[in-house]
Amino acid sequence: MQLEITEAAVRIPPAGLSADLVIPAGATGVVLFAHGSGSSRYSARNRYVAGVLQQGGLATLLLDLLTEAEEQVDLRTRHLRFDIELLAARLIEATDWVHREPATRGLSMGYFGASTGAAAALVAAAKRPSMIDAVVSRGGRPDLAGSALPRVLAPTLLIVGGDDHQVIKLNQEAFAKLRCEKHLAIVPGATHLFEEPGTLEQVSKLALDWFGQHLSESHSPRKS
Repeated sequence: MQLEITEAAVRIPPAGLSADLVIPAGATGVVLFAHGSGSSRYSARNRYVAGVLQQGGLATLLLDLLTEAEEQVDLRTRHLRFDIELLAARLIEATDWVHREPATRGLSMGYFGASTGAAAALVAAAKRPSMIDAVVSRGGRPDLAGSALPRVLAPTLLIVGGDDHQVIKLNQEAFAKLRCEKHLAIVPGATHLFEEPGTLEQVSKLALDWFGQHLSESHSPRKS
């Protein structure tokens, strides 16, 4: 059965971030995607996961965490992509925008973060505890969220490739610092980018199950 889906290219103030918003009919929640270092809203892997979430009845917002001018600077310096506080602040701007927009206002919200984007998502979740209902990290660097980890209230799923040994260790260390409902899922045979056949599908299913469990209009604590 084909879902009726609304798609729109949007600009998020005040920085003017570019984003793509997709809302399936009857969406029960919206997931904001925080891409990893050197990537963008065009990340093929994030778009694949977003498609699975959309088919599962969830709205998605894929956004660039840097402006076009900042992207040009970062191509030379490579420092903004690792500025977790800046990236988290941009994600919060998008969160507040989603909360205000008539098309998405009232929907439960979650974050899906990859690589450094996972750290930004956790920092943002700690700063917006009443607004974020779930977080999923794919091959993330949650350790870079530092002191924000114990303050995250949203149920958090960390997904790591079974052959991504260094990142497994970093995720285990971050996992120990989380005080929220949490789960660490290791996908056998997967490396950091989940390029192996079937591994990204496993990530998508894990994410859909997690968001499906925790995002719903009925239980969201942030109605206003």
